Amino acid sequence: MTVRAAVLLETGRPAPYAESRPIEVQDLVLDPPGPGEVLIRVGATGLCHSDLSVVNGSRPRPLPMVLGHEAAGEVVELGPGVEDFAVGDHVVMSFVPACGSCRRCVSGRHALCEPGAAANRAGTLLSGGRRWVGADGARLNHHLGVSGFAEYAVVSTASATRVDADLPFEIAALFGCAVLTGAGAVFHSAAVVPGDRVAVFGLGGVGLAALLAVKAAGASTIVAVDVVPHKRSLALRLGATHAVEGGPDAVEAVREATGGGADKVVDTTGSADVLAQAYAATAAGGTTVTVGLPHPDRQLVLPALSLVAEERTLKGSYLGSSVPRRDIPRFIALYRAGQLPVEELLSGTLTLDEVNTGFDRLASGEAIRQVVKF
Repeated sequence: MTVRAAVLLETGRPAPYAESRPIEVQDLVLDPPGPGEVLIRVGATGLCHSDLSVVNGSRPRPLPMVLGHEAAGEVVELGPGVEDFAVGDHVVMSFVPACGSCRRCVSGRHALCEPGAAANRAGTLLSGGRRWVGADGARLNHHLGVSGFAEYAVVSTASATRVDADLPFEIAALFGCAVLTGAGAVFHSAAVVPGDRVAVFGLGGVGLAALLAVKAAGASTIVAVDVVPHKRSLALRLGATHAVEGGPDAVEAVREATGGGADKVVDTTGSADVLAQAYAATAAGGTTVTVGLPHPDRQLVLPALSLVAEERTLKGSYLGSSVPRRDIPRFIALYRAGQLPVEELLSGTLTLDEVNTGFDRLASGEAIRQVVKF
């Protein structure tokens, strides 16, 4: 079938992207789903900093590539041997296709699936195949097994989680990355409990999802840190007890607000410098969790003595250390109960042709979560 899709042609083009146009909407041929795969009619796909980091070159990926990894849609065709989905099912896609049988998956760490990680690095589906074909007959790459900036996409069943059909696609899509990563980091990696003093560095879609989860977990003090004033204002409206301007004075401000340092700190910025600040703002005996993805060349320098003398913990959290088929339904249940009002993260909807402009808004901090709606 022929499908309109947003193709990243080249990384590192200068902003504004509305002018340099690193992403081009093209008509591509999409092959039918293979064994263990499904064809999805995409309903909505969010614009995430993980997409932006591919556009600006911070996260090298094979090109050309159909971008987009935070998506929801409807199953319209089953590949050979697929029995766990049916045509008409609504699904949320997650960006690590978990095989279920490698040593990481069987230990419950689906975010670290070894075949899934290898497929994502290679730009293929979990099977190793590529289903996109350009006008010249050459194969194009998939983005994190999803490629949601397209009218239709073929994905592995390992990338899909069934959800209720009454959940709007633009809300459902957010559970595939922003909520899964942010809320997962809070509940699983940081293990926030009632009474904790918590700080969140970075108030994009993932950071604000984390803040909502911190509130739902019963933290007594919630400090929101960002350089963008309107994001700090939104954080206060969503439950933060304090809002701190990001920058050189942020550490001292967090320590003052929390009475000497936060018990749990979540960093979502993807900046090694901000991660060092997040660690410095953490109290003795506390835990610092990072979900951001700095450039591979960046290094982190910390006072090594503090790890032992202050019994400190520094943890990485990929996909929120979540298991999508377990946690997406749980987080949706919290949303329906009013405890995770993720609709507050939405800054607006876009058409596929507006995706370059959308990434300009994301890069500038103007938008939190924009969604391409089909």
